[in-house]
Amino acid sequence: MELGLTGKRAVIGASSSGLGFGIARALAAQGCRVAVASRHRGRIEAAAGALRRETGAEVVADVVDFAEPGATTAWLDRLAAGWGGLDLLVPNAGGPPPGRFADTAPDDWDAAYRLTLRSALEAALAGRRHLGRGGAVLFMTGPVVRQPAARLVLSGVMRSGVSALAKALADEWAADGIRVNHLIPGRIATDRVAELDEEMARKAGIGVAEAQARSAAAIPLGRYGRTDELAAAAVFLLSDAAAYITGATLAVDGGMIRPIV
Repeated sequence: MELGLTGKRAVIGASSSGLGFGIARALAAQGCRVAVASRHRGRIEAAAGALRRETGAEVVADVVDFAEPGATTAWLDRLAAGWGGLDLLVPNAGGPPPGRFADTAPDDWDAAYRLTLRSALEAALAGRRHLGRGGAVLFMTGPVVRQPAARLVLSGVMRSGVSALAKALADEWAADGIRVNHLIPGRIATDRVAELDEEMARKAGIGVAEAQARSAAAIPLGRYGRTDELAAAAVFLLSDAAAYITGATLAVDGGMIRPIV
């Protein structure tokens, strides 16, 4: 299958590790020029170095706090000025902390909005100026947009907003030849999921291994996903092989999410 990604200018947020790093690695391996960023200089520079060594790709690394208003805009503007535009955009940021509604305060909601929903909105506003016909955007959310979880109320509300944003932009930008899709990672083995497993184990009074076994048992394929499996789906949706796909929502979850509609 011809993916048509060689030389494309790809930007991936929150990409020093986990899903963002996996997507950056897969795009770099396909010949993209890749920009990565996180809040931690040491981590993002180490990640960029690993990508360069492994793939030989051009990799630009920056320190960006996606929860800081204006930071995403400045980052995308700077990259587009250096590259003469952008082709692929993956707005991505860490998720809000777990907890029930009763555990939250207004400041928690403000922080969750800035990190998860506002950062996606800002990426869309700034990225649109630099994306031309043939460009593609891929938003990342989570299972909570299909199956609410009581202990992930902040994430559920904010990520549902991102999901709605993806649908709206797919409609608005289609006439300009820009595709917008939406990826739902299931239980992929990342540091973020490990933190959620630890939280679940603590609340249930069980060991982490038992908590993970319970989660895996609820997945029809019987295991957590790998980062490279999620990245393969992301690469496809961003590629020319998916040129007739926009407004789509794809769950990479081993069959875990089971909504009827």
